[in-house]
Amino acid sequence: MFIRGGLSALAAVALLAVSVPANAAHDAIAEMKDQKGQRVGTVVLTQTANGTLLQANFNALPWGAHGFHVHAIGNCKVPFKLAGPHYFTTPGKKHGFLNPDTGHAGDLPNFFVSASGVAEFETVATTVNLDDKLFDGDGSALVIHAGPDDYKSDPSGAAGARIACGIIHR
Repeated sequence: MFIRGGLSALAAVALLAVSVPANAAHDAIAEMKDQKGQRVGTVVLTQTANGTLLQANFNALPWGAHGFHVHAIGNCKVPFKLAGPHYFTTPGKKHGFLNPDTGHAGDLPNFFVSASGVAEFETVATTVNLDDKLFDGDGSALVIHAGPDDYKSDPSGAAGARIACGIIHR
């Protein structure tokens, strides 16, 4: 479920529910780095009345669709496994928009990277807030996966290896 140019259909629908003034300041930011430690982009996070708006600007990523998730731990040591599982606010729920027992707050829509390695998109995480749960003692991170999320396989949508990571900072 993605549209060429980087904006997924789910992200486009989610954006209709949010109104953020053009001059709104961001509440948090994540500098994304690949497994070689090279910067591959930035995600700006802004709290809204309807969840958290994520504005992503990526470069130097592999062409194609990629899974993208909020992870429970702010640790981006390669190979990014220490970022832990997807961020969730309701225990016992499973991964994926297509899973009838869905509940990971960190599940986000896939995005598409152009042949030039660039992707720019916005999405809203309606069940993520920039609060003490996200910024707990071990923090949180954003992770990009090698392939697309199938939106149903638990625990990670069969999205493949973790290819980029960024710790979320206020």
